[in-house]
This record gives sequence, structure tokens and C-alpha cells, in this order.
Amino acid sequence: MTDKLAAIINADQANSWYRHSLETAFSSTSAPVNTQTKVCVVGAGFAGLAAATGLHERGFDDVVVVEAGEVGHGASGRNGGFIFGGYSLSPQALVRQQGVFRAREMYQLTTTAVELIRQRVAQYQLDCQFHDAGVMLADWFDRPDKLHKEMQFMNQSMGANWEFVPRSQLCRQLETDRYYDGLLETDAAHFHPLAYATGLAKVLDNAGIPVWQHCPVTSIQRDGNRWCVKAGEVEVIADQVVLACGGYQQILKAKPRQAILPISTYIMVTERLPELLPKLIRPAWAVYDTRFAFDYYRPLPDQRLLWGGRITVRDPDVKTIEKRLRADMARVFPALANVKADYVWSGLMGYPRHEMPMIGESEPGLWHLTGFGGHGVAPTTAIGDLLAAAISENDKRYQWFKQYDLKSVFGAAGLIAAQLNYWYLQTRDYWRDPQR
Repeated sequence: MTDKLAAIINADQANSWYRHSLETAFSSTSAPVNTQTKVCVVGAGFAGLAAATGLHERGFDDVVVVEAGEVGHGASGRNGGFIFGGYSLSPQALVRQQGVFRAREMYQLTTTAVELIRQRVAQYQLDCQFHDAGVMLADWFDRPDKLHKEMQFMNQSMGANWEFVPRSQLCRQLETDRYYDGLLETDAAHFHPLAYATGLAKVLDNAGIPVWQHCPVTSIQRDGNRWCVKAGEVEVIADQVVLACGGYQQILKAKPRQAILPISTYIMVTERLPELLPKLIRPAWAVYDTRFAFDYYRPLPDQRLLWGGRITVRDPDVKTIEKRLRADMARVFPALANVKADYVWSGLMGYPRHEMPMIGESEPGLWHLTGFGGHGVAPTTAIGDLLAAAISENDKRYQWFKQYDLKSVFGAAGLIAAQLNYWYLQTRDYWRDPQR
């Protein structure tokens, strides 16, 4: 990632609606110059916080968390806020690679994680605008037979709970003729991701597990049978280290960095629309569509619309992206063509070649927890909790993901290949569109 891109993306985080609407930011206590612990978690995003919370809930509290920026600084505090099952890799591809039985087990780790998030929100009274409203997959291509097969596969093979919504009903709920039929994932939800991350950090801090912000890791080295983590002015000696840094770990020269493509995506939030928005989007669903480069959006509690989409490997021009996102929004809801965008921001998703999370030990006691791509809220919780079980209970289920280990993405060549593939799939979707 270029210094220019890093500067733009870091600035964007401060300009997000999430940051501006966060009622109480997390304030960490000053980190001591030297400390010792059993587990040092690097990264206070969803994955690192899930691992630390999972350890805490198992009675394993000798843990510290270090974060280069602030809690939720990366994708965890910038994403669309969709909470639903699955991975970046499609369930059908997972079945081809793992067989139905194991694929179902792996998929259900994520649906169990949705329930775990729901449970933690209630247990810890996290004020994160949690909406138990479901997630709608709206069909862009008029393929009811394909949707019925998808629903049957998900419900029977994956144990999901999806409902078919015919176009006549969908168009009464979403005031647009852009979509055809849809599939409603009824057990899904959406929330304020930065508030959730901040809430978990407060839970950990109150339990005696410090979360130290502004502690960028500069080195991780062996210290006998232990590890020495240097993070800013802080030095942590730990039995085990967990690297949970996602698309932002390019600052840290570690093996997981070589297995991640940092892909940019974009979100805007409109001005308040108290009269118009309820007429256009009647349910409190979060919505996305069936294209590869899909739109995703959801109504917000302050009567704004959050709208996301687009991916690129190039340096973003925020004004250009705003223009494109507004055009995307107007294509679905023409009545919104002239509304103002009050917030626009970008962020990096960490994509592996195989589109699956990566969990394991690079060396004994040096764990990695990364690679959630653009589908991370539930999987970060699932895999973070799996790692906590591995450390505290010697649970071996993390080995289900051994096939999806650290594989090089070939640096700049990988980014070019990703962009070419994106353009190809975007063009394919264009020609499949019956309304083009």
C-alpha cells in the first residue's frame, strides 16, 4: 500500500458517520513500558477483540491487546454493519472443497457467531444500534428458479433459515422496480460496528484485560521460549502472540502480510431523510444484491441511508467515489438522485487468494487470525472464538481451516490480477442485466 493511499484511508476513518455518531469513544489507560502476559493480541478489530473476549469468557484473563491506531480503526469500524452467516467463499464452493458435512460445520460456525454477537450485545448491554431485522438478498437478474435452488441448498445443506420473497411483495417493501425476487435471511441483523467494537474493548478493560491504543508493533522476536513484542514505547513479553490485523497489517513485516490483498471499498451516508426514507425502504432490513460488485445499504436510526459498494486496488479519489455511489443509489431509488451525502469514507478489506479466513500457528506460539475479506462481521467472531478455544482448551477445530493457510498473493501482481478479475466480473454482470 502506498503512503498516499494509507494517508487517505486513515483520514477517511475520522470522516465516517460511525466516528461522528459514536456517543462514547474508548479511552485506554497508559501502557507500561514493560509488561509480561500469557497472550498478547495484536489488533483491536473484531478478530482480535473476539479472541480476547473468548479467552475472558473461558476464565483466561492474562491477556493484553495492543492496537496501532484506535479500537476498530480498520475494517471493523468502517464496514456496512451486516451480521449474517457465511464467508467470502461461497457455500457451494465450500461444499466442493470440503464435502457437505464439514462445509455445514464450518458454515454453522458463522451462524453460531451471529447468535454469539446477539448474546454479547444483550449480556454486556452494548449500545450499538442492534437491529434484529434480517438481511435481504435482492435479485438483480430475474432468476426465480436460481433463487429457489439457492434457498433450498442453504436451508437443507447449510442449516440456514432463508425465505423466498416474490417480486410483488419485495416491491411493496422497497420502492423500486430495479429488483426481481429476493431471499430474506431471517436470523441476520445489522448494527453500528464501531460502537460494538468500542463496547467490547470496554468490557475487556473493565475485566482487567487492557486494550492499549496507539501502540504500533514494530517487531516480534523470540525471547527464549517466549515472544517479545515491541509496540511503540511498549515491550510485551508473552507466551503466545495473536496477529489479528486484517488489511492494515502491511505496516507489520510478518508472514500473514504476504497472504493478504488490501482491497479498498467505499461507503457514504446521506443527509437526514425523515419523510422520504420510510416511503422507499419500509422494513428495517439491510439489503444487498446478487451481482459480484453489489450495492449494500441499510436505513440508520437518525433517518439517514447508509450506502456502500465499489471495490478497487487503486488510490481512491473520494469525490469521484461519492459521485459513483450516488449514481448507484439513484439507479435503484431515482427519488434519491438529488440527496446530499454528508459522510463518505473508504477502508481496506484483507482478501486471501482462497477467500477463506486464515487461522493457525506460523511458529509455535505465534498465531495468525486474518483474511476475512468483505464478509467479516460473523466470521471474525467465529474464528476469534475458535482461536480462544484453541489456546485455552486445546480445541483442535481450528485445524478445519488448515487447507486455507498463508498463501502468497504475489504483491503488486496479485493486486493487478484482482482488479482485472473485478472488471471481468463487473462486465459479465452488465451483460446479464435484463434492464441494461
